[in-house]
Amino acid sequence: MPKTTSSSHVNNYITSNHFYIEIGSSIVACFSECSELGVQIQKDVYFEGGVNDQQRITLGHAEFTDVTLKRGITDDPTFTQWLGEVFEQKNKRRNVNILVFNQAGELMKSWTLIGSIPVGWKTSTLQADGNSVAIEELTLAIEGLKVGKSSAGGESASRDASGFFASSSWK
Repeated sequence: MPKTTSSSHVNNYITSNHFYIEIGSSIVACFSECSELGVQIQKDVYFEGGVNDQQRITLGHAEFTDVTLKRGITDDPTFTQWLGEVFEQKNKRRNVNILVFNQAGELMKSWTLIGSIPVGWKTSTLQADGNSVAIEELTLAIEGLKVGKSSAGGESASRDASGFFASSSWK
């Protein structure tokens, strides 16, 4: 006899991924493609004298890859305001959430890009009969990454006196 599937599995089935971008407490854009989110942690390998079948590893700095969002659409002015601030050399970093929802509208996954700043942006071909502004690519440099299953902020990224991100950036 076949095993029955609970209704919770049916509700969590995602047929088509759209990546929603949250800045502050508002969803401001939707993208159909997101590049790999990645981190490379530097390591040092040490060999202990007399121990020939093991090695010791210490971890160093984390390097985060830039995140590129492609084929997006928005009519929210948040992106253009943010880009304008970057062009004016204000270097305003923000926490940006990338959200994925299931068919029932429940949040399935959240990636919080800590200390994001736009480093690349281009639009698609502008057409007079369109009714919204399309973003072909938006590339963000990030200083940290948090993965979860809840919206994780999206506010301006602030630093404490020692130069580290304030604890509110991680909550």
